[in-house]
Amino acid sequence: MHIFLIYEIPYLSADKLVVSTSCSLLHTAVNLVNETKLDKEIKSWLAFATQKVVEVNALAKALARQKDEHNIPSNTFAYYDQVLHTTIMLGVVPPRYGWNGGEIGFDVYFSMARGNASCPAMEMTKWFDTNYHYIVPELGHDVKFSYASHKAVTEYKEAKALGIDTVPVLVGPVSYLLLSKPTKGVEKTFSLLSLLGKILPIYKEVMSELKAAGASWIQFDEPTLVMDLDSHKLKAFTEAYSELASCLFGVNVVIETYFADVPAEAYKVLTSLEAVAGYGFDLVRGTKTLDLIKGVFPTGKYLFARVVGGRNIWANDLAGSLITLHALEGIVGKGTILCIFLSNSMF
Repeated sequence: MHIFLIYEIPYLSADKLVVSTSCSLLHTAVNLVNETKLDKEIKSWLAFATQKVVEVNALAKALARQKDEHNIPSNTFAYYDQVLHTTIMLGVVPPRYGWNGGEIGFDVYFSMARGNASCPAMEMTKWFDTNYHYIVPELGHDVKFSYASHKAVTEYKEAKALGIDTVPVLVGPVSYLLLSKPTKGVEKTFSLLSLLGKILPIYKEVMSELKAAGASWIQFDEPTLVMDLDSHKLKAFTEAYSELASCLFGVNVVIETYFADVPAEAYKVLTSLEAVAGYGFDLVRGTKTLDLIKGVFPTGKYLFARVVGGRNIWANDLAGSLITLHALEGIVGKGTILCIFLSNSMF
C-alpha cells in the first residue's frame, strides 16, 4: 500500500500541524472487511490498514472540516528494500558483481540482494526492531560513487505525466551511511561518515532533477535519529542538510523519524535545521518526544504528528488522539493544518 493523503486547511497564523500514522501500514493486515468469520464484537476492536486510513481521516475532520487534497508518494516501491535502492542510486556495487558502469539493471540488483550462481548475496540485517530486513551497504576508503539509478526522478515524471503530483521519498544521506558497514579488508573503526562529502553531490543531482521536474515536496527518511548518537554523528545531520540547502530553495523538505522516541539532543539538532520545512515523529511510542515538542517547537515549521499506530491491528483511540492533537495545536498554532497519512514500501 502506498498512500500519501494531505488535508490542507488554511488559518490566519503561519504555523503548521501535521497528523499521520506512527509508521508504515505494512506492519498490519490490509482490510478488516475481508475477515467475514470474525465475531462482530471482536471485529469492533480491530483496525487494519484500510481502517487506519479512515481513522486518520476522522481525526482530520475532527480538527477542521474542509475539502481533502490527495497526494501520492513516489520512489516508495522497492523490489527488495529502499536501502538497497539507495545503494543502487549511489552506484556502490561491490566489484564481485561485475558492474562496469551505466544505469544499474535488475541482474546486478538481484545479484546483490539474492546472490547468483557464482557470488553470494550481500549481508542482510534487521531493520531496527521490526521483522523486516535490509541489505547492508559495503563501504570503504576508496569506494567510488556515481549517479547510477534515476528511479526517483523517473517515477516522479511518470506520475506527473498522468496528472499526479507526487512526493518523492529518499533514504536520508546520514542514515544511509550509519546503516552501512566497512567493506571486507577495511578496518572496523573506519568512519562511515567520512564519506558524507562524496555522496552529497549525488543527492544534489537527484534533488535538482526532481525540482526541475516540478516536485514541491521531498521527504527524507532519517530513522537513525531515534538511536543514541554521539555528538559527532549528530553533527553530520547539520553538515548534510546545510550542504544540501542550496538545492532546497523553493522545495518543502520533511525529515521523518519513526519507531521510537527521539533523544533530546537529536531533537534539538533536527529542529534546528533551517533548510527543512517539517519534521515527523512517532507519537504513539514516542511519549518522551511528545514532551519535547510541548517544551519547544520552531515557529513556522510543519509538525508531522504520527498519532495512529501503524504496527498493530487494534482500533485507534480517536478521542485520545484528538486530545493529543488539540494539545499540539495549541503549541504549534493553527497555521496551516495538514493531516497526512503516509505508507511506504520499506518501513
